[in-house]
Amino acid sequence: MSYIDIIKDKARADKKTIVLPETNDRRTLIATAHILEEDIANIVMVGNEEKIMDGARWLELDLTGIEVVDPNKCDKFAEYANILYETRKHKGMTLEKATEILRTDYLTFGVVMVKAGDADGMVAGACHATADTLRPALQILKTAPGTKLVSGFFIMDVPDCEYGDGGTFLFADCGLNQDPTSEELAAIADSSAKSFKVLVGSRPVVAMLSHSTKGSAKHPLVDKVAKAVEIAHAEYPGLVVDGELQLDAALVPAVAKSKAPGSEVAGRANVLIFPNLDCGNIGYKLVQRLGKAEAYGPMLQGIAKPVNDLSRGCSWEDIVGVVALTAVQAQLM
Repeated sequence: MSYIDIIKDKARADKKTIVLPETNDRRTLIATAHILEEDIANIVMVGNEEKIMDGARWLELDLTGIEVVDPNKCDKFAEYANILYETRKHKGMTLEKATEILRTDYLTFGVVMVKAGDADGMVAGACHATADTLRPALQILKTAPGTKLVSGFFIMDVPDCEYGDGGTFLFADCGLNQDPTSEELAAIADSSAKSFKVLVGSRPVVAMLSHSTKGSAKHPLVDKVAKAVEIAHAEYPGLVVDGELQLDAALVPAVAKSKAPGSEVAGRANVLIFPNLDCGNIGYKLVQRLGKAEAYGPMLQGIAKPVNDLSRGCSWEDIVGVVALTAVQAQLM
């Protein structure tokens, strides 16, 4: 059974309600039909019901069982507008502006539904930038208690791979923080370990990646990662983390024995923390495209309720997978 099939089984065991606001996107419609067929989650779509169903008929899809919420006809619209107003009035939000936003911005409308408890999570990003997906989530849902920053990660499922957890890895940060400080890298490592434990179920073994292994190169970029490891050891004593490690030293036991003898992490890593967004984004796409891996994300960690992003290059299958993962996150919140 593949990793994502295991996640789908978990999602079915305690079905959650997930909002999909990008209802003008054909991939979202196709994914919704498959989510319903596989009984993964209850789906709420935001938009005009007639247009959504016309799109489904044109694509020959059966969307029987979805809930469609049209902001122009929603019985709870006044309540939602008040939630947005009360949440953002300290930033100059007025009730009139909140009403205007909710009529036209389906992503914000979906986040407010999650805030109101009428949905358990939201998935978007197939046709929106990460910033557009993340902004309303941070503004309205806020960060989870005890979280220092929100970060993004991918679950990577690599076929026929002897490394990681049977070929399953968590890569972070691949979608959000462009140039994290040492303190931020340490916080990303801690959040990522928790996400790996929740979504994969195995013991997280965290490698802080660099172009250097244990001082083999001298550069401020290396110093940043080495300092992050020191901070992680001090602030998160239960975290199994080491670095700085080159990728081969993090994954390959024979290389680890040579480059980082005695490391608890080297040669065993399943959570890979990249030093900046360039590395993370390039790294996950290389593994996805050349290694034929399934890449689910960018998932977001550190938000009070689950809101997850999609790559604009995603397939409908990717959307199904991220909805299943979001449902499992919601089960544990």
